[in-house]
Amino acid sequence: MKQQNVDILIIGAGLAGLMAGRRLREHGRTPLILEAAPQVSGRMRTVALGAGRADIGAQFFTARTAVFQKIAAEWLAEGLIFEWSQGWWDGSAEGVAGDGFPRYAAVQGMTAVMEYLAQPLTVHTGAAALSVTVTGDGWQVAAADGRLYHSRALLLTPPVPQSLALLDAGGVSLTAVDRAALERIQYAPSITGLVWVEGGVNLPEPGALQRPLHPISWIADNQQKGLSPEAAIVTMHVNPLHSQLWQTAPDGEVMGLLREGLRPYLAPSARIRLMKIYRWPYALPITLHPERTLLAAHLPPLVFAGDAFNGPRVEGAVLSGLAAALEMA
Repeated sequence: MKQQNVDILIIGAGLAGLMAGRRLREHGRTPLILEAAPQVSGRMRTVALGAGRADIGAQFFTARTAVFQKIAAEWLAEGLIFEWSQGWWDGSAEGVAGDGFPRYAAVQGMTAVMEYLAQPLTVHTGAAALSVTVTGDGWQVAAADGRLYHSRALLLTPPVPQSLALLDAGGVSLTAVDRAALERIQYAPSITGLVWVEGGVNLPEPGALQRPLHPISWIADNQQKGLSPEAAIVTMHVNPLHSQLWQTAPDGEVMGLLREGLRPYLAPSARIRLMKIYRWPYALPITLHPERTLLAAHLPPLVFAGDAFNGPRVEGAVLSGLAAALEMA
């Protein structure tokens, strides 16, 4: 069994993990990131369907803090993102609902942003962590690729239930206070549907509809968005309540519900060529930890971070990753 000693080990190549890794490098550290998936992305994920492609997780993001506004400005300057809108039509007679904050989307899809962030980092993809164990004054992580990784410090960025499962698999006990704080974090699931449409999609400019209380809370045409010039690929998100209700429904049944929800926005001659369903069990943090990170007590350096730590979604994940790096630098 191969063994590798590293300075700081990060599990998860989503936004929190990559942002932490970049900040640690700036402080002269040498982090290594393990990612279970074949590519970096987390929920910043772009996939192909038929002749086109689509963002299936995060569709856009806002920048409301000075720290993230500076980062967004850098991404704009690099040509990674563009201002898509300042709000979305919600289906009502009032028109677009906005708050003055730009909604940014990625020029080449959200995965391209993640690949940009990963460029200076060492990331082992396809290396799912199986267990985390205390060893001496540090950590040992067993991965599915057969390697053992030893590190002085460990950052866990997966959804908290998955992080706790890794610790449980290695027999690591947190203090009662830390365990209770982490177990208070709750997530809602999400179901995402992708639909390849031929013949015309009629969504309001700039190509998206957002209705938080409707069973299908988000509908976006990735062709109007500029991501999929070759084909109209529609992304549809089911709201948290109905995602929970439909979580165990067969894909065919969910496809039927989405097809009916999309029908009012299709041209008369349009036809659906292909559909695909994605299920996210930990899509949206609904009970957050009040701080940007949690540093575990009475253990070698162990930090938890992610979008469930004092601010959900893209901005929350970025700020949590930066805060985690400060804890470990």
